[in-house]
Amino acid sequence: MPSPCIITAAITGAIHTPSMSDALPVTAEQIVTQAVEAARAGAAIVHLHARDELDGRPDQSAEAFAGILPAIRDQVDVIINITTGGAPTMTVQERVRPAEHWQPELASLNMGSMNFGLFGMLGRFKSFKHNWEPDYLGNKGILFRNTFEDIEYILTTLRNSGTRFEFECYDTAHLYNLAHFRDQGVVSGPFFIQTVFGLLGGIGAHPDDVGHMKRTADRLFGDTYQWSVLGAGRNQMNIAAISAAQGGNVRVGLEDSIWLEKGVLAQSSAEQVIRVRQIVEGLGRTAATPDEAREMLALKGPDKTNF
Repeated sequence: MPSPCIITAAITGAIHTPSMSDALPVTAEQIVTQAVEAARAGAAIVHLHARDELDGRPDQSAEAFAGILPAIRDQVDVIINITTGGAPTMTVQERVRPAEHWQPELASLNMGSMNFGLFGMLGRFKSFKHNWEPDYLGNKGILFRNTFEDIEYILTTLRNSGTRFEFECYDTAHLYNLAHFRDQGVVSGPFFIQTVFGLLGGIGAHPDDVGHMKRTADRLFGDTYQWSVLGAGRNQMNIAAISAAQGGNVRVGLEDSIWLEKGVLAQSSAEQVIRVRQIVEGLGRTAATPDEAREMLALKGPDKTNF
């Protein structure tokens, strides 16, 4: 029998800005609403960032999550995944703070430094709601710093919390970085490896790129990992279909793409969850429940978080 597919919904992120889509959630209330809807649509995991409620900037203070986490927990059973990526412009100390404070079941962890190019999106928009948006998008000098020291800092900071990780790997070297930390005894399986495709600065989104990352992960981690994919922008659903067809897991959501299909803006992350669930179920698989995902990823359970 085919294994259940873990669907993650990434609700808002730090890439898209408020002017790109009115559906992009900014306030705590909007983020909660979209997370709950995504969970009810079939997402076993919701991946969370927070934003400044006045101008939509990424906000990685622990306080910014206070109005989000309990409100989701009180409405639905879903695995809550707090980012430690934050935004590429933040320090590692800023980025880890919410996960350190709230001790979620799952936290994301970027596994290597990379150029981070958002400037390709700048020319698609003629006006902006907030002055910070064009400078943020147009910056060609962004280096998303994730050194070995940074990664070790996050792993060490969260070591005693029982929080496990969504290891985000934007290129082949990031898989080898994870293998290094495993070999040093710093982390152990089962690993939840999120291979990321189509962001400028990381690996591309050709099916050959997907196959290369999967073969490398298979060779390095064997049966000790769960494979998931994230396709950026227009690549979202076709990359998800490749993974689902091979028994892997998928991530969708407005953090990764504001589109439902060509020329059609998604109205919520739940819309994308419904669409990818149709793909998964069309292949004869089921969407994993939160408890099935907890078992697959060896998570500590919602009663052991700090919210």
